[in-house]
Amino acid sequence: MSWVKQTFSSSIGRKFAMALSALFLMFFLLQHFAINFTSVFGDKTFNEISHFMGTNPLVQFALQPVLIFAVVYHFAMGFVLEAKNRGARSVKYAKNNGAANSTWFSRNMIYSGLVILAFLGLHFYDFWIPEINVKYIQGDMSGMHNGEFRYYEELVHKFQDPVRVGMYVLSFVLLAMHLLHGFQSAFQSVGANHSKYTPLIKKLGNIYAIAIPAGFIFIALFHHLTGH
Repeated sequence: MSWVKQTFSSSIGRKFAMALSALFLMFFLLQHFAINFTSVFGDKTFNEISHFMGTNPLVQFALQPVLIFAVVYHFAMGFVLEAKNRGARSVKYAKNNGAANSTWFSRNMIYSGLVILAFLGLHFYDFWIPEINVKYIQGDMSGMHNGEFRYYEELVHKFQDPVRVGMYVLSFVLLAMHLLHGFQSAFQSVGANHSKYTPLIKKLGNIYAIAIPAGFIFIALFHHLTGH
């Protein structure tokens, strides 16, 4: 309980906890991309991995609740930190030009975060809620539809809608902007700040921030344009 109290009462504690949730979510995002990217090569591997992830008790009842908690905590803490930062500035940039000392990405993390949060709502509506409905309300844990796994078919079907694909593309562009600042900031908040390694972390962060969202955009456009 003392750790929880310290987290919410201390600015350093809040930033540290925020960074830990960010690092966890970035790891999940990489894993999620790796699974989704297999769909580009056909249905077999994607269906097998999706079925395993959707029926494995460890994933469903241990890792999935942790993931949901991390998502809620990360965004809630982001709003808390933003509110406190705004409240601490009685006169904006009265003594120095904040825009000159920070990037556009860092100054607008809250706005890109809001769009990403809205996208997560759409993503849950598209995939997670139907999955929960089929497995736990209808009671069908087989993952089958008309004698075949349904995961790949459902993925392709969702990406036939050009409006939905456009929303996905926009969301991942904003996610890239969010990660360009968030990746390095997360490592810095947990103490990984060294003259020798920080430049490397920044380079890796830039690669990650661009490559992973671009990969998700490629997946969406691939299925939309090819129809399979």
